Amino acid sequence: MPEDVTADRHALPLYVQLSEMLIREISAGRLVNGERLPPEREMAAQLGTSVGTLRKALADLTDKGLLERVQGSGNYVRAKPDAKSVYAFFRVELLEGGGLPRADLLSVTRAAKDADLPTFGVSGEGHRIRRLRSLNKVPAVLEEIWLDGGYADRLDPAEMSESLYLYYREALGLWITRAEDRVGLGQVPDWAPRNFGPRPGTPCVMVERISWGQDGARAEVSRNWIDTTVARYVARLA
Repeated sequence: MPEDVTADRHALPLYVQLSEMLIREISAGRLVNGERLPPEREMAAQLGTSVGTLRKALADLTDKGLLERVQGSGNYVRAKPDAKSVYAFFRVELLEGGGLPRADLLSVTRAAKDADLPTFGVSGEGHRIRRLRSLNKVPAVLEEIWLDGGYADRLDPAEMSESLYLYYREALGLWITRAEDRVGLGQVPDWAPRNFGPRPGTPCVMVERISWGQDGARAEVSRNWIDTTVARYVARLA
């Protein structure tokens, strides 16, 4: 199992990171239904965390119906297709499956919306958020997210959490309730950082997403360039 939890102040709480990582491992089939997890002390050592933090993560999985804890026997995976997850809308996985998402914020700018973006929101301006997303510390996705400017005058990078949708809910009162993904071919943009594998101008898979808020209005549009040498887009249907 990967050891990729972090105490960065913008990251999710450690036990939530562990829970989310295990949810993605189960969803990807790397932890199969009925599988017995290692003993808690052994598992905590593998993940580089404390037994107490691990137990909070396992309790969260139990509450979500993804784990059965049998007294005197151990913890058993109970796979299900509709598990609640902070990263339920995040569809990119490592080639081998799973991978805990992390995001490095590159820039946050308020600007006029690009003319080639799908129509969304009511303002002519948007907040453009650029990030490099890693999976288990491997750079995998470049993200350019446009949030309609009507939701806030400005976004404070210091307050933005690892999960933008969680930040939207807590800071802006905006709930993203559904999204539409359009998969196509694009080119790596010229602002790509050096630690993103493909160089600017390289053809790559690009996913354009339109997201709707709780009022039914289009709130956000994003573009995601995927390094397909390390990751892939996955949509599971049930």
